[in-house]
Amino acid sequence: MRSYLSLPGRIIPVVLGLGFLFIVNEVRSEPAPAWKLQDINGKTVQLSDFKGKVVVLDFWATWCPPCRAEIPHFVELQKQYQSQGVVVVGVSLDQGGPGVVSSFAKQQNINYPVVMGNDDVAKAYGNIEAIPTTFVIDPSGNIVGRHEGFTDKSVFEDEIKKALSTAH
Repeated sequence: MRSYLSLPGRIIPVVLGLGFLFIVNEVRSEPAPAWKLQDINGKTVQLSDFKGKVVVLDFWATWCPPCRAEIPHFVELQKQYQSQGVVVVGVSLDQGGPGVVSSFAKQQNINYPVVMGNDDVAKAYGNIEAIPTTFVIDPSGNIVGRHEGFTDKSVFEDEIKKALSTAH
């Protein structure tokens, strides 16, 4: 049985011509679905590991151009905000396995946790159909932002600041 995640054409990077399509979906605060996945080094990581932190949860793949374009922004956000209780977590939907993703992560100097996603977690987060799809989760574990397609760093920064200010 083939999974919808097994075909790169089924989860489409949202690209329009040479530019990237920017879609923002306003989200009412709702609890983020729990997950437990293996990172690219084989270690078990779960959402509850980040309890009390703002989590930027990015569903992506190495073959996705807009996903690749967002990575430098996530690296910068991780550097800038990790001391304030923010963590970026990449959920790779690649089918090539952790070796491919690990090599890519090293090349891109990814400084945040990257886990290997699966059908269950993609379905739990609303049947991810386009990547990148990124969620901002507040310190209470509620989804406070959802973005499909390339999203500017400033949008994530604004949501991070808002989530941090409401946490105190």
